[in-house]
Amino acid sequence: MNVVLGPSSLSGEINAIPSKSYAHRIAICNFLAGNEPSAKCGQFSSNDILVTENCLKAMRLGKKVLDCGESGSTLRFLMPLCASLGGEYTFICHGKLIDRPNDELFLAMQAHGVTAEKTDKITLSGKLTSGEYVLRGDISSQYISGLLMALPMLDGDSRITLTTPLSSAPYVDITIEVLNGFGVKIDRTEKGFYVKGNQKFFGEVLPEGDWSNSAFFLVAGAINGEITVKGLNQQSAQGDKYIMEILSRAGAKICVCEKGVTVKKSALKAFSFDAEDCPDLVPISAVLASFAQGESVIRNIQRLKIKESDRVETTIKMLSAFNVKAHTDGENLFVLGGEPVGAEVDSYNDHRIVMSSAVLALGAFGDKSIITNANAVAKSYPTFFNDYNYLGGKANEI
Repeated sequence: MNVVLGPSSLSGEINAIPSKSYAHRIAICNFLAGNEPSAKCGQFSSNDILVTENCLKAMRLGKKVLDCGESGSTLRFLMPLCASLGGEYTFICHGKLIDRPNDELFLAMQAHGVTAEKTDKITLSGKLTSGEYVLRGDISSQYISGLLMALPMLDGDSRITLTTPLSSAPYVDITIEVLNGFGVKIDRTEKGFYVKGNQKFFGEVLPEGDWSNSAFFLVAGAINGEITVKGLNQQSAQGDKYIMEILSRAGAKICVCEKGVTVKKSALKAFSFDAEDCPDLVPISAVLASFAQGESVIRNIQRLKIKESDRVETTIKMLSAFNVKAHTDGENLFVLGGEPVGAEVDSYNDHRIVMSSAVLALGAFGDKSIITNANAVAKSYPTFFNDYNYLGGKANEI
């Protein structure tokens, strides 16, 4: 699917879609509690949530071959879960998923009774045992979240010891919050986490509004409109609520009231922030920087290379296509604000590049912009262009 977009101003109100981060974790905990799948989690049927639900449905039927699509969360959460149940499981991967790093998680599980084999798919065999799990915390927080959901079911107590600081820590906070909602207790330690075994999952948790996907419309309001996003928890554990701080640093006009968060078109200035705990905000923050006066700096971007695309490279390519100057020194992304012009840009099969490009097109000079392979948006926000046009956007499939 290719989409053509014209410059436009967005205004009005939309509801935040349910958080994908919460929905993954709730789906797994529902499985462990013996609950039916949550209709609220699957309400918007993003591809990532669908593959998690489909894998869990297959597991309920006793199947051992699980298709994880292109979802890193699905793969990294279900591998420890299946290993804790025991037996042999095969995980099918699509796109770049098979190339994303998992060696640290493999080593931790192999030290506890599980054999891992990686070819064009991943096969695990054996049964996970309790004990001390030692692994780095700076590659993917998904390793830790996956273990935290699996270890409570083991017969003995376990400890996760991190040999480096934990990156993207808010995602682990979400995991612990959801586990607590299902009656499972996790204790934090000086170097990691302590998990009692033989815990039971029970209860029900509903996902809150998604800050990550709402960020695209909040930035759109600052660039060219006035948009209110309803249903966002100001006290959320989601690290991507940091978009409020980024917008504030850029000089955006923000109003937080009972009905939601409103952002209005503003005279924007250059800003800087550390992306260590909110890497998913980098592409849309780079779009915000494209309309700000001066050079903005986004620090600690190294881990963006192992997302759905190399998001350092694809973000720079996206900006360059729109005539925005950007470069990296390997650790930081520098974006010089200017006057974006309409362009044709590929999605690189990355949902966040699609949505970022659509927001950039709002204020780009020229008649139109084109996003090729825009169907990648279905990975997390399949109704994005519906909401975009509802607010006054000009996006049409070609």
